[in-house]
Amino acid sequence: MYRGASLALAAIALSATPAFADDDPPTAMGMLAAKGNHDLEDEAWNVYAQMTYISLWKRAFDAQYTDVDGAVNSLLPSNERSFTATFTVFLGVRIWKHLEAYVVPEVVSERALTNLHGLGGSIPNFELQKSGSTTPKLYRSRLYLRDTIDLGGERIHKDSGQQQLGGSVDSRRLVFTLGNFTVLDVLDKSAVIGDMRSSIMNMAFMTHASWDFAADARGYSWGGVAELYWDDWAVRVARMQPPKDPNGLPIDFHFWRYYNDSMEIEHDHKINGKVGSIKVVGYRNHEFVGNFADAIDELGNNHTAANCPEGSVTYGSTNASAPDLCWVRKPNLKHGAGVAIEQFVAPGVGIFARAMYSEGRTEVDAYNSADRDVSIGSVARGLLWHRPNDTAGVGLGFSWISDVHAQYLELGGIDAFVGDGRLTKGTEGNFEVFYSAHVWGPLWLGGDYQRLWNPGFNKDRGPLNVYGVRGHAEF
Repeated sequence: MYRGASLALAAIALSATPAFADDDPPTAMGMLAAKGNHDLEDEAWNVYAQMTYISLWKRAFDAQYTDVDGAVNSLLPSNERSFTATFTVFLGVRIWKHLEAYVVPEVVSERALTNLHGLGGSIPNFELQKSGSTTPKLYRSRLYLRDTIDLGGERIHKDSGQQQLGGSVDSRRLVFTLGNFTVLDVLDKSAVIGDMRSSIMNMAFMTHASWDFAADARGYSWGGVAELYWDDWAVRVARMQPPKDPNGLPIDFHFWRYYNDSMEIEHDHKINGKVGSIKVVGYRNHEFVGNFADAIDELGNNHTAANCPEGSVTYGSTNASAPDLCWVRKPNLKHGAGVAIEQFVAPGVGIFARAMYSEGRTEVDAYNSADRDVSIGSVARGLLWHRPNDTAGVGLGFSWISDVHAQYLELGGIDAFVGDGRLTKGTEGNFEVFYSAHVWGPLWLGGDYQRLWNPGFNKDRGPLNVYGVRGHAEF
């Protein structure tokens, strides 16, 4: 979910999401179970909810230039404040034995740093959406069916949680998901990071920063995923629909013409009794987007950012000498591949690493402007310091753009998120450290610090510091 969707990742075993202590007030679901009205071991339905408020302050930073010659995508170098406030309800019901339905309404209010401009792969708050505003908006983030076909093997218990009914499944099974959701509900789920609303929160750590997965401006799409689980192995194949226009809200339902295909292979393992996993993911997009080299070539025909055809999708530049993608959008291919590794090293302590390479010839259609990325980090629950419901973590991320993408920006071009009018190409990076303290019952309060450098892949700007506070509640 973005540029960021507000993604409530499902609660799963080994998650770093804080758990309620035994003496905490019972949840509504727990009280129903105690009265015999609800079976958490074999749920027919469940209801969960969450509230999260994140406030960030960006300190002023040095910049040799900002929005040169009519460019509009520089991160402002002055002090700024950003916030997001979300309220989400997760509804699940079992239609029959193995068929489940989920609907997730959500309310979002937000203010982004510089209207989400100026950062390519390291947005400080993953909750931010391209279509958001300070006025709260109610919308449906998800509406989908999930069917599980057991094939044998060991029985595995699945706990009750957000977007998951409590029950048992075979270790060998087929799972089909169809409807409106985010592909990150199924692929590249992190057991170490857990629910980012109570964990590390820079968008660089939500998934691969250069994975341009299909999504609308809120981060969701329509499509389907097929999964095969075979003991320690899993294979997932997804087809999701892109937006009609790059980074827009309406979805293109011509699934035979435009689409995002993704495939993930996962192997779970244990090292010295501690669980871990390795995931390899690849994607192939067929979408109506612009090619950077084509846009540069069109400069010879006086096709610049200042005179885009009427009715075309533009990003607002008025530079009369810069290339623009508005002239060259057509069916194009985009593909990439990446790997994610996770390993628990102590009780409640996990480490993670991700890396992806995307070819970088076309503009971002739905996610971030990065073309390559690497991220590493660790998240720990407070078992080691006798605060079992607290969470702390640290992350380090790097992202790059391709040579032709850099050439396009050097000439003054902009894409959906970056473009200062000039460019001295550099690696965009971010460092984050956070602590989330369990205060009472369903409530957590925390602090966050982020250091970002070369914003917009530009060595001529930054570095900058971002400070944050967060309140999070689960019901």
